[in-house]
Amino acid sequence: MAKEVTAEQIQMLDEMVARAQKAADIIATYDQARVDRLCQAVAAAVCDMKVWAQLSDEAVDETGLGDKVTKRNKRNKIKLILRDCLRQKSVGIIEEIPEKGIVKYAKPVGIIASLVPTTNPCLTPAGQVVYAIKARDVIICSPHPRAKKTTNKCINIIREALVREGAPADIIQGIEEPSISLTQELMKRCQLTIATGGRPMVKSAYSTGVPAYGSGAGNATVIIDNTCDTPERQAEAAENTRISKTSDFGSGCSCDGNLIIHEDIYDGFVKALVEQGAYLASEEEAEKLKNVMWDETGHRLPNTVAISPQKLAEAAGFTIPEDRKFIAVTGGGIEQVGKEFFFSSEKLTTLLALFKYKGEFQNALDMMQAMFNVGGKGHSCGIYSWDDSHIDRLGMCAPVSRIMVRQPNNRGNSGSAYNGMPPTSSMGCGTWGGNIVSENICLKHYMNTTWVARPLPYDMPSNEELFGEFNKPDMDEE
Repeated sequence: MAKEVTAEQIQMLDEMVARAQKAADIIATYDQARVDRLCQAVAAAVCDMKVWAQLSDEAVDETGLGDKVTKRNKRNKIKLILRDCLRQKSVGIIEEIPEKGIVKYAKPVGIIASLVPTTNPCLTPAGQVVYAIKARDVIICSPHPRAKKTTNKCINIIREALVREGAPADIIQGIEEPSISLTQELMKRCQLTIATGGRPMVKSAYSTGVPAYGSGAGNATVIIDNTCDTPERQAEAAENTRISKTSDFGSGCSCDGNLIIHEDIYDGFVKALVEQGAYLASEEEAEKLKNVMWDETGHRLPNTVAISPQKLAEAAGFTIPEDRKFIAVTGGGIEQVGKEFFFSSEKLTTLLALFKYKGEFQNALDMMQAMFNVGGKGHSCGIYSWDDSHIDRLGMCAPVSRIMVRQPNNRGNSGSAYNGMPPTSSMGCGTWGGNIVSENICLKHYMNTTWVARPLPYDMPSNEELFGEFNKPDMDEE
């Protein structure tokens, strides 16, 4: 049960919102050049490698989650966000469609409440504030209590950069002592909420009566079809699997969780995974992992989230070599997929489940559908295939918002220098995942848009053209 908010906390929050409104009034007057320079200044302040490395280390120390080495790579997401922001307009006219007589004007959203997850205590506020500044918004962050020190340190670095540029520091603020009840009060006072995190957090955001963007749970599943049939292709796919599985010790919803591998290439591909650092768990070890990863009802236990494979094995009661990068368990075929088979659910750690499909590609699609019936609908999946018809069939039937083709899921889903996905740390999962949008939350979601429509020549086809054989005399306008 959430504790009630005290009068002192309410006063503190009201003062933060008042300061945010003053900052919003100022940034709303900035022209495009001023906005773009501020985006650059803020991004540069946190992307400095010494700064980001220290923030990454402190995030792991404070939360106990993730990997200090690979967490440093997440600053590349901020660079990608800056890249996209600098390539777009956000002040005044942002689009003209002459053939429709339409001109679009960008307007700020206002004050945004950001719910920051414990797995990305710095990436989320840093990336979101670049988008917010570009849209001439202001943002108040509610850190996860387990990561409040690191998140607020990152926010203070950004505030200092804003002051150096003569802009209000209160373009971004952070709650120093966050709580569930205080976060709920914050969301009620803002014009928009962006909730990045677990489903309970997202549901809470939707219940405040304020517009909100949320993200859904993942269970990233990748199909490796029979066209991945050469040592070179298998080595590439295995390397990308390792990259996705081990990034920040598998803390992201986009990290590979399940591989569905064709029987003809299964043995060769498993060998390639071992060469990339996989440890193949025995049946006995897999049972121990299951017992430490989930309770009897299949609820994931928190002590195994985002830890190294060595610590994961230790928690389960066995040891693995120090050079192993992740643990893989073999899950059989589609008969081993379901809510009662816990390895087919989301892991969020350095554990990967391998499944084998036989025969036609449709069997892989059936297994994929069964996997998402366990969990993760709306989020993401991937495919290693050189058969465009297979890729198209997956695109037609997968109940997800994003599919990565021959690339690491964790990098590609949230935007990459190697694909056209909008960079973000917040991924909408559509109605499948209980979200309002099925796309990456990016600049357009931080802006209001005014459509101005000029008159055009009359454009209405005849009833015969519109209704075809269904046209009737009584459909005339009279």
